[in-house]
Amino acid sequence: QVQLVESGGGLVQAGGSLRLSCAASGRTFSGYSMAWFRQAPGWGREFVAALWWGGENILYEDSVKGRFTISRDIANNTVYLQMNSLKPEDTAVYYCAAGPIWKPNRLSDSYGYWGQGTQVTVSS
Repeated sequence: QVQLVESGGGLVQAGGSLRLSCAASGRTFSGYSMAWFRQAPGWGREFVAALWWGGENILYEDSVKGRFTISRDIANNTVYLQMNSLKPEDTAVYYCAAGPIWKPNRLSDSYGYWGQGTQVTVSS
């Protein structure tokens, strides 16, 4: 049974940093893409970043380019989202997702496995 467990969320001031982790288990993820999405109150789920488990084909949403970095640790089956220069508009619940696609995309329907989410709150 596939499990994705996020951690690392919290409250931070604008300009600060957080690193989210997604511990993946239950299968081998080679051939999968891993992604981060977020959902703010009253808004739909928004794509943030994704990569192929092999480490290539990295994709970012335009508003986080240059501030967020997605990476993975194959040995520990963990995906990270390093978030720097955080802004109040980054406040949301952040979700980790996995899908059997070699080329990651922005569509939530492409990812069949989801974590429970971790709250990120950025104060101004």
